[in-house]
Amino acid sequence: MLSKRLWKLIQLSRKIWVRTTLIALLAVVAVAASSFLGRFIPDEIADRLGVEAVLPVLNVLASSMLAVVTFSLSVMVSSFQAASSQVTPRAHRLLLEDTTTQTVLATFLGAFIFALLALVLFRAGFYGGHASVVIFAFTVLVIALVVIAILRWIAHLSRLGSMDETMQMLEDRVRRTMENHRKWPGLGAKCYEDGDKIPTGAVPIPAEEGGYVRHIDVAALQTRAEEEDCRIWLRAIPGDWVGENEALGYLDRASEPVADAVREAYVFSPLRNFDQDPRFGLFVIAEVAERALSPGINDPGTAIEVLARMERLLTRYSPDKVTAEEPGYDQIRVRRLSEADLIDEAFTMIARDGAGMVEVSSRLLGSLRRLARGRDPELSAAARELAKYALAAAEVALDREHDLKRLHAAVEGWGGFGREEEKEPMVIRKA
Repeated sequence: MLSKRLWKLIQLSRKIWVRTTLIALLAVVAVAASSFLGRFIPDEIADRLGVEAVLPVLNVLASSMLAVVTFSLSVMVSSFQAASSQVTPRAHRLLLEDTTTQTVLATFLGAFIFALLALVLFRAGFYGGHASVVIFAFTVLVIALVVIAILRWIAHLSRLGSMDETMQMLEDRVRRTMENHRKWPGLGAKCYEDGDKIPTGAVPIPAEEGGYVRHIDVAALQTRAEEEDCRIWLRAIPGDWVGENEALGYLDRASEPVADAVREAYVFSPLRNFDQDPRFGLFVIAEVAERALSPGINDPGTAIEVLARMERLLTRYSPDKVTAEEPGYDQIRVRRLSEADLIDEAFTMIARDGAGMVEVSSRLLGSLRRLARGRDPELSAAARELAKYALAAAEVALDREHDLKRLHAAVEGWGGFGREEEKEPMVIRKA
């Protein structure tokens, strides 16, 4: 598990200005180092590639790259706005971390800064004939990088902001989060169930601020717990909203230094993120279906595609298919995220608002039926419980006999929800 400091560093690296600044600094270093490297250039090469050979190219770069950066920024903003309005506003946070867009914009800006600085230093007389050869070599390299960036940008623009591309980015991000969650369900510590009894005499640790839990540095807590010889039960997990003075967890004995360490290990924010919170990823994908099911859009096809992606994620990363790693932090207990919570985030909104569309309801029941066939009993039970709700909601919303027959066909032969005998026929009654 990542430490708090490393996690913050990773969050910082996802900012677009970080990559842009680093490449701009490389441009400055290249310009500054040219005078020194020019000492190693032979005189015959310096006479052939003088100032007259490099200045026209630098002028073209300086004049064109600023326009390219401005145009690319406007395209990026338009694409992000389109994705926010067509897919979900939460997708905007993911698009801002798109590495291709960041690298391309950083390359364009770095080329502009390199050309501008080189021109200024040439005009100021800092460069002689030998340094101009080095600048020429760097210019050729910059042109090659710009051409590659333009080709990547053209290919990327054909998909940027589209429904398919944004949903694929969401699914890929949630896939990584789900895999990490299955491998380390307790963030590297041991899990305890929400209904488990906390030891008598355990001391609650109140939160000093409210917000969504974004990250927990469990490794730091393990170190402190070993030093103080105590155990910690963490109640608030990533994705939970914690109010001020609400209990973050419990200690087996009072210890203010350990309580402070617990508060320090938590990172709060008014916004959720994908890193340690699989519920949020499933919720954002479900929001795509929600928007598609709204009366103003009325796009059941997108909702059905969302159901397919959701089923694939939950099936591929079911508890019986991904082996959990052995917990490494034995002094810490973390509340386990239930399978019912995952199923609820993934399907409840669609079951409620798609109940009036038979194609969505029948597809949802089919997905839940396949999930209920899985070998994990908790995931199977959660899928069955939601199927009860989805079926009841659809029977109330649908009033055409043909639609009801189609709905019932989706559950025909499926044993009664929650019953022991799978062969027992399910009784369907119209509400």
